[in-house]
Amino acid sequence: SRQNRFPCFLVQLGITLFYKEEVVLWMNTVGPYHNRQETYKYFSLPFCVGTKKTISHYHETLGEALQGVELEFSGLDIKFKDEVMQTTYCEIELDKAKRDAFVYAIKNHYWYQMYIDDLPIWGIVGEADENGEDHYLWTYKKLEIGFNGNRIVDVNLTSEGKVKLVPNTRIAMSYSVKWKKSDVKFEDRFDKYLDPSFFQHRIHWFSIFNSFMMVIFLVGLVSMILMRTLRKDYARYSKEEEMDDMDRDLGDEYGWKQVHGDVFRPSSHPMIFSSLIGSGCQIFSVSFIVIIVAMIEDLYTERGSMLSTAIFVYAATSPVNGYFGGSLYAKQGGRRWIKQMFIGAFLIPAMVCGTAFFINFIAMYYHASRAIPFGTMVAVCCICLFVILPLNLVGTILGRNLSGQPNFPCRVNAVPRPIPEKKWFMEPAVIVCLGGILPFGSIFIEMYFIFTSFWAYKIYYVYGFMMLVLVILCIVTVCVTIVCTYFLLNAEDYRWQWTSFLSAASTAVYVYMYSFYYYFFKTKMYGLFQTSFYFGYMAVFSSSLGIMCGAVGYVGTSAFVRKIYTNVKID
Repeated sequence: SRQNRFPCFLVQLGITLFYKEEVVLWMNTVGPYHNRQETYKYFSLPFCVGTKKTISHYHETLGEALQGVELEFSGLDIKFKDEVMQTTYCEIELDKAKRDAFVYAIKNHYWYQMYIDDLPIWGIVGEADENGEDHYLWTYKKLEIGFNGNRIVDVNLTSEGKVKLVPNTRIAMSYSVKWKKSDVKFEDRFDKYLDPSFFQHRIHWFSIFNSFMMVIFLVGLVSMILMRTLRKDYARYSKEEEMDDMDRDLGDEYGWKQVHGDVFRPSSHPMIFSSLIGSGCQIFSVSFIVIIVAMIEDLYTERGSMLSTAIFVYAATSPVNGYFGGSLYAKQGGRRWIKQMFIGAFLIPAMVCGTAFFINFIAMYYHASRAIPFGTMVAVCCICLFVILPLNLVGTILGRNLSGQPNFPCRVNAVPRPIPEKKWFMEPAVIVCLGGILPFGSIFIEMYFIFTSFWAYKIYYVYGFMMLVLVILCIVTVCVTIVCTYFLLNAEDYRWQWTSFLSAASTAVYVYMYSFYYYFFKTKMYGLFQTSFYFGYMAVFSSSLGIMCGAVGYVGTSAFVRKIYTNVKID
């Protein structure tokens, strides 16, 4: 008979077992192959259960609950190193409703997931013939389990026993277990299931090299502005060197020095602006720390561990948000600091939870396992109220007291200077639109690998690449915003705060546009649930990336602006 083999993805956790000790086979979820996130409970299809007594399962981590892990006991009797010949464990009474359910699953390429000793295994429900008229169910689960010493290190599933689906018949479901000794070391057993040919492809290396060359070019450009152009500007302003003809014609009444009395004027909407900067600094901290942890610990080997780690690190880094947001708001003369603290603390959680809440309604309508349980929602709300908010308050108080004084190198004029007319391409709106192109260009190939690992069936494990790309993105973003801000100030437009933030944050728009291309040309997703899940969470990802880039761009540009106005002599 035709066989379908599905390798399992193993996890770092493993239990030391004794001879004939019980080994539990958990049934997790079932769903269409092309819609990775559209999953349902395994027994939502009319499969039958084994005769062994049921064991209940509780979510071990918050990440596991949020990712829709729904483990149910299979009822199969499996014992360590105890081989089982082909045995019927139950029979399905196939009426018309059950047949229709199986036919629908087979037409939509449903696959299911199981766990043995925390080691996932994948299999398919059935298949159709070449004409698509007759449908067949795989009824025989042939398990081959490898062990090294007293630990399970390998599992394979072979689906056999193809039975045609005919109404009003009985279908016997059977299984067998074969144990074999394996030379795979416990700590190395995950390696063969990774895909180095995909993630370490030369295109991946080339993209890193390409981004690195972009960094060298931009750093050179910024260095030229800082060393050559600014030196020339300083010379012209201080009249220490001779001016060339063009400078003589323009005279002193031109350039970025003319806006020294307005350049440190508070930005419009300082409360929202400082909250965005604080949130962006926190997202950068979370990204940096989580990537470091993922490089040290193999987080991809445990169910929900990456999400659990991200939530914990986000809560723990809340003082970063409060510190940067609170100090910036104080520097800009803000008085309602408690309101700013609340906005900063709940800006990202509200965005994420709002999206999740909307998608949760659709998941509940579909009866999908991705529907977040009420208890998990309460746990997330408690983290926001009793962990994130107090830590944010601590950070805000520290920020206001330690670095909240407006120690600007130039005095701010009482009356704002009128902004002169300039070329259309020097308008802030144009600078904002163009500012995100280069940062996006430095990361878009890495976006493909990240998208594929999340929306398809690849496991992302090259976190060294991700760290390098994060560093390159920050350098490119800072360089681009510095160049944009220099040209803006040279045109005597002092509205640089929002411009520097938005020009860097516009990277998010290009990432979201790329997600449309990826959806339509790189995946075969379909249906309301998967589509809303994809575009909803891609909007959250893009927005978070944009806020992070905007904050990084603003912090770098702020240091640049402070530096150039500190060195110039103001009358």
